[in-house]
Amino acid sequence: MYLDMPIVIALQQLYPRVARWCPLIGLIIMCLSLAVSSFSETTTHLIVTQGVLYAIGGSICYCPCILYMEEWFIRRKGLAYGVMWSGTGLGGFVFPLVLEFLLGKFGFRTTLRIWSGTLFALTVPIIYFVKPRLPFSPTSRGKTWHFGFLLQPTFLLFQITVMIESMGYFLPAIYLPTYARTILGAGSFGSALTAILINVASVFGVVIMGMLVDRFHVTTCILISTIGAVVVTLLLWGFAVSLPILYIFCVMYGLSAGSYASAWPGIMRQVVSDTHARNVADGRVAAANMADPLMVFGLLSAGRGVGNVTSGPLSEALIRGMPWRGKALGAWGSGYGILVTFTGITALIGGSSFLWRKRMV
Repeated sequence: MYLDMPIVIALQQLYPRVARWCPLIGLIIMCLSLAVSSFSETTTHLIVTQGVLYAIGGSICYCPCILYMEEWFIRRKGLAYGVMWSGTGLGGFVFPLVLEFLLGKFGFRTTLRIWSGTLFALTVPIIYFVKPRLPFSPTSRGKTWHFGFLLQPTFLLFQITVMIESMGYFLPAIYLPTYARTILGAGSFGSALTAILINVASVFGVVIMGMLVDRFHVTTCILISTIGAVVVTLLLWGFAVSLPILYIFCVMYGLSAGSYASAWPGIMRQVVSDTHARNVADGRVAAANMADPLMVFGLLSAGRGVGNVTSGPLSEALIRGMPWRGKALGAWGSGYGILVTFTGITALIGGSSFLWRKRMV
């Protein structure tokens, strides 16, 4: 879903009248892919339906929200994005509990069919409100983009740091349930609670970060997120010898690391501003030479997708053989210590944009 964002955003900008119907089109694709996946007999079937078709439908459904956000909000855009993204964390709290109940009672095939219908019924009434503020313009078709910002130091710096941060960001949510169960002896709910707490805390984290990015320089906001993520990862998860400590880490990690993506409106603003400043310095002030904030968002999403996809096989390679096991305290000596280190290092690099703040433009 992250990887195809630039393509979907570009197509919806080219055809704004079609984009108005994309939330419904994307929702139908999502629900159909879930329903069809209930008949899957092989892993390949699941990959095609839930892994590919569902992600494409999700992008088609979601991207108009980003397009129209740029029209509806200006002064407090960061807060608007934060409130929107808080829904992801809220869904990550409620839906796993519902799905776990349904899976235990009906099995995965019936659950997928129930959830497909429920998702459609809950979302369709809301689609009406996903609409542009500005009327469609006859000149909207055939939109062109200026991609000179791709070589700007500002964009390259943020793109690289976002990609590296994403390589470690998803690992706690993936491995903490297993860590809680196998190392700390948690039950099924206690294990799942780790991911739930991260999602719940991120609801507040993204809103707070959205408010901050409207008031302060984006690198300052990213630094705040980075310091929190690095400290809690290396100390709380690193020395988590009991479930209460691990749960505290989950909350703090969701508040800090979970808020990182909510700084993107600030990145978009900074890239557009620096590109404009460089164009003025070079004598190019035509609108056609300006960076499109929506395309910046799409490329940041693609970078996050690259980090997400890479983190899976990379983390499996790192944890193979359970290195450092029995040689240190807490998570450091549990066999998961290498993941703690990797998560902390990637979070630290993800915040390094603050060091290069004066070299931007």
